[in-house]
Amino acid sequence: MTSLASLHPQLPSPLYEVEDERFGRRGLRLVLKRDDLIHPELLGNKWRKLAPNLRAAAGRTVVTFGGAYSNHLRATAAAGRLLGIPTVGVVRGEELADRPLNPSLARCAGDGMRLHFVARSVYRRKTDPETLAAILRAADAEDAYVVPEGGSNSLAVRGCQELGEELRGHADVIALPCGTGGTLAGLAAGLAPGRRALGVPVLRGGFLADDIRALQQRAFGGPRGDWSLDGRFHFGGYARATPELDAFAEDFEQRHGLPVERLYVAKVLYALTALTGENAFPRGTTVAAVITGAPFAG
Repeated sequence: MTSLASLHPQLPSPLYEVEDERFGRRGLRLVLKRDDLIHPELLGNKWRKLAPNLRAAAGRTVVTFGGAYSNHLRATAAAGRLLGIPTVGVVRGEELADRPLNPSLARCAGDGMRLHFVARSVYRRKTDPETLAAILRAADAEDAYVVPEGGSNSLAVRGCQELGEELRGHADVIALPCGTGGTLAGLAAGLAPGRRALGVPVLRGGFLADDIRALQQRAFGGPRGDWSLDGRFHFGGYARATPELDAFAEDFEQRHGLPVERLYVAKVLYALTALTGENAFPRGTTVAAVITGAPFAG
């Protein structure tokens, strides 16, 4: 097994200020925390969440979970190839097994991940011990190390605490897109007193706050840091976008020369811009956006 250190992650990740008149005229500074530059294949929060779990796996097969377009599955598959670790991806949707693989799952398979498709009704119960045991038996992976959907467990949350620590002294409000909530749970714990984290959920449902509190309870024994969620900017839910969001992302790319990933990053940048227009931040505030990933190249 190749060591994680040999992959040469760029940590701490770079922090860049961008000149954007929509923020400047309100007396705000906008900085981008470029977690997408940590590693070319284990982008952003995926490195922070996966690295501690891969150390714990100690070379065993890693089993994890995701949908057909899961960034987490792709990152886990890439990690398996780079480190020489077998990986199994449990994919939501048994019907997908009879279809050609989409580009995301094809990349996973190309990186050596063995894909195991399960019915959506089974997938919803994947955290139930009996259901999980049955999935592992069916996938011929009973002795594997299991990483939850999105990579969010106590190890991942503590790994993301370093993100908050890296931002100390650099920003007053730190915004990031949220899927399973693990990155926000850790980031908030690492921030300095008086600083706050703002999560922008990319899924509909309004359930994420309870999940984040539960993750912090398991990782730290109780709540940590000042954080909140704004659920207005999911644009229809996970893997959804709209012409309005696409137009915003294209404009941001032209203004700043930064390729904007649509499913997560565009939503947090849009949210910060909209909140700035609502005068949500006092003059003199430095706001940071965590760039958690880059557009998928196919």
